[in-house]
Amino acid sequence: MNVVTPKRFTIDEYHRLIQLGFLQEGERIELIRGELIQMAAKGTPHTVCCAILCRQLDRLLGDRAAIRGQDPITLPSQSEPEPDVVVARGRDEDYLAHHPYPQDILLVIEISDSTLTYDQTTKLSLYAEAEIAEYWIVNLSDRQLERYSQPYRIVQGKFDYLSKQILLPHQAIWLPGFEDTQLDLSRIFPEGAIASPPLR
Repeated sequence: MNVVTPKRFTIDEYHRLIQLGFLQEGERIELIRGELIQMAAKGTPHTVCCAILCRQLDRLLGDRAAIRGQDPITLPSQSEPEPDVVVARGRDEDYLAHHPYPQDILLVIEISDSTLTYDQTTKLSLYAEAEIAEYWIVNLSDRQLERYSQPYRIVQGKFDYLSKQILLPHQAIWLPGFEDTQLDLSRIFPEGAIASPPLR
């Protein structure tokens, strides 16, 4: 009996597909563990929250960090996800030659409604394996921020975070790497927003 296995791509092959025009801008494809994954469509609450969050971070951090919105990061597991927000060391022009690597990244944020389970499992494991120190999920469905820190390896090659903290919209959170700066969470949960239902 023949077994059909999916074609897996290296990061270099993935970049080559983009250069050759096989993957177009706007297709919303991510490379996750060598597989091409179609990203979910983003609803209006997600889009608004992402815009507000990027603006708030830019206002708080200015030129002290590179704030990237829905742009790729390069991970060692043949993965090039496009998180909703990344706070990276340095300046934007530092990433002309390559996307940020794990050692460049201070914080990864995913904004979740319909993709909540995926972000709490597949994406969480991916970022933990890459030793991303801080991973936040802006959970629009439950109107809370999930802060994950201290990545570690479980048995059998699985990865997770030791620490999980829940913060509510009336609270504030310190920005990793910037002990003098807090993000007011009430600013990033749009009032009256109704999140898209989770995917089943």
